[in-house]
Amino acid sequence: MDIKQIKELMDDFDNSGLSGFKIKKDDIELEFSKTITTTAITQPQTLPAASLTTLPTQNNQPSQDVSADAILSPMVGTFYAAPSPDSPAFVKKGDTVKKGQVIGILEAMKIMNELEAEFDCKILDVLVSDGQPVEYDMPLFAIQKI
Repeated sequence: MDIKQIKELMDDFDNSGLSGFKIKKDDIELEFSKTITTTAITQPQTLPAASLTTLPTQNNQPSQDVSADAILSPMVGTFYAAPSPDSPAFVKKGDTVKKGQVIGILEAMKIMNELEAEFDCKILDVLVSDGQPVEYDMPLFAIQKI
């Protein structure tokens, strides 16, 4: 890896929505990180359906007939539970959600992306707080499919 390739990597990283990046090739190891600040609000965009995963059950909880699933973050960004700070949350623990219903907003690169449920489900728990940074594939909601 030469200086030109490293500079290209730096430029690509600066122009990306990534907050961190690490690469190791032969005896060279590079790590990039940055703080992304957001000030502008743009027109919301709808995200593709979030991933679904099964959460491990905890020993201290009563056993259930169905296992808990989770809706995962489809991207790195900041999670918002409501459309504005003085608005109620899109969903809360115990809510029943219909397919296509907005369940949160993920902000990435100053773009507000609406997160929609990809199936009918019941929200068992909200696993992230409003304004919390989230990573790709991070569980956002514990749910039960209906």
